[in-house]
Amino acid sequence: MWQIRPERPEDADKIEKLVIASFGAGRFAKTAYRLREDAVPVEGLSFVATSDAEGALESGALVGSVRFWHLDIGGTPSLLLGPLAVDPALRGKGIGIALMQKGIDEAKARGHESVILVGDEPYYAKVGFARLPPGRFKLPGPVDPARLLGLSLKAGALLLQSGEVKRGLPR
Repeated sequence: MWQIRPERPEDADKIEKLVIASFGAGRFAKTAYRLREDAVPVEGLSFVATSDAEGALESGALVGSVRFWHLDIGGTPSLLLGPLAVDPALRGKGIGIALMQKGIDEAKARGHESVILVGDEPYYAKVGFARLPPGRFKLPGPVDPARLLGLSLKAGALLLQSGEVKRGLPR
């Protein structure tokens, strides 16, 4: 019904429309957005899902997107996942989970050690994310501690991380 492939430059406008449909204008006020603002996604870790089905959607239509961003957590490199956007009409079909898993697998293969995000634990737990201990991570704005989630790509990596979370540099 859909395929995952690396994001291409010509996908940018379609991704923006998908993000607007998923999150609206309020996304600019969120702390996670501040970590991505004026930054460039990690090369090779942005993926899209495209339709390969006949019917309501044109074959090749962009139906989902995920990006990862460089972070620095207390002086240690990490990644930020997001936004994860899926066509609202197609939510619940596994597109978001598949996009995340593809990105996580690729990040791990490239030697990244951890990923954090702000989101709903029951959903993101499906790919291994868990709530981070309150008070160990200082973000550049308010975040509900129950929504700050992390995933160690290298065993125990997040156990060793704490401190100020800010935009990171490519490594």
